[in-house]
Amino acid sequence: MTAYNGIAAAELQNAVWQKSLRSNSRGACVEMAKLPDGSIAMRNSRFPSGPALVYTQAEIDALIMGAKDGDFDNLLS
Repeated sequence: MTAYNGIAAAELQNAVWQKSLRSNSRGACVEMAKLPDGSIAMRNSRFPSGPALVYTQAEIDALIMGAKDGDFDNLLS
């Protein structure tokens, strides 16, 4: 199976979804799963069957390192 952007998350069989420990108890969180080809899928936990976005490992690395560096601090409430 080839994953693509906008794929229904339910179609990603055997995906093990993980969310941040900082997520709130009402389910408002982003979940991520590593796919067999090494790419990373991301979905909204409020819509677990909804669309998933698929990123390369390099794209996720850039996102996480940018967040650690404070690149997105202006988006914090």
